[in-house]
Amino acid sequence: MKARFVMVGPPGAGKGTQAKVLTEKLNIANISTGAIFRSHIAEQTELGKLAASYIDNGNLVPDEVTDALVRDRLNQDDVEQGFLLDGYPRNLHQVEALDAILAERGEKLNAVIELSIPDEDIVGRLLYRAEVEDRADDTEEVIRHRIDVYHSATAPLTDVYRQRGILLTVDGTGQIDEVLDRLVRELKSFLNISDEEQ
Repeated sequence: MKARFVMVGPPGAGKGTQAKVLTEKLNIANISTGAIFRSHIAEQTELGKLAASYIDNGNLVPDEVTDALVRDRLNQDDVEQGFLLDGYPRNLHQVEALDAILAERGEKLNAVIELSIPDEDIVGRLLYRAEVEDRADDTEEVIRHRIDVYHSATAPLTDVYRQRGILLTVDGTGQIDEVLDRLVRELKSFLNISDEEQ
């Protein structure tokens, strides 16, 4: 089975870490929209210049530009084995855009993996990280605001994917290996994959 996944989760949930280890384990492309932006900007592609013109002025990159970057990335050779998208889609427009991009390829998502962690655990993790990495701007108030923004922005997306029957919510608490084992086990069960098939 060709893996086509999206991973969502609140700030501090360990999404980037889990995306990295899961894609290495499954030998599929790890596609982070942040990394796509940085790559295009560094290579000074037309899309990169366009994205930079917004970012450099402190503005959000419009959906249409992000959609175009994702479409370009999903057409690259390493995606043939499958992919995991991290950081996209972020709103309902992008859900529809991703549907259209995949439809052009005759594909659909297999699963949207939501890493779930209690808000209080996230606050604790991010306050600890702020202390260790000396991030003075990561105060408890700022962290709680980021969590609230995540919940309000992401709830409509997870609702759509839940209605489609492809949302898999995984407990993201615990050590990295522990969460990965749980994620892989629940993903296999969710997709009805036996150990021989993986």
